[in-house]
Amino acid sequence: MQVQSNTERSKELLKKAYAYFNARNIDAILALMKLDVVWANGMDGGYVYGHDGVREYWTRQWKMIDPHVEPIDFETNENRNVVVNVHQVVHDLNGNLLIDQMVKHIYTLEDGLIMRMEIEKV
Repeated sequence: MQVQSNTERSKELLKKAYAYFNARNIDAILALMKLDVVWANGMDGGYVYGHDGVREYWTRQWKMIDPHVEPIDFETNENRNVVVNVHQVVHDLNGNLLIDQMVKHIYTLEDGLIMRMEIEKV
C-alpha cells in the first residue's frame, strides 16, 4: 500500500477545488474549506471571510463575469504554503474575452482543508 504524501494530498485537494469552481459547484468547494476561511477578493481587493463570504462573493462574481481557472503547476514555498500557477481566462456574459493571464494562487492549508487563499500577479 502506497502512502500519499502531504504534498500529493494538497495537490489533489486543490485540483478538486479548481474543478468545482469551474463547474460552479459552490457547495462542493466549500466542503474543502475551513469554516473560517480567508479568501482573496480578486475583483474588489481585500478578502472575504468564511463560507458565507465566499458564497456571496462568487455568486455576485458569476452574475457579472464568466471566469475559468486552470492550475498549471504546484509548488511549496518556504512557508510551506502551496503556490499554484494558474491560467486565468475571464469572459463577459456575452462571451467576449476580458482577461487571459497567468496568476499565482497561494494557499494555506490546515487539517487537510483550505484556510487561506491569496492572489499574486505574475
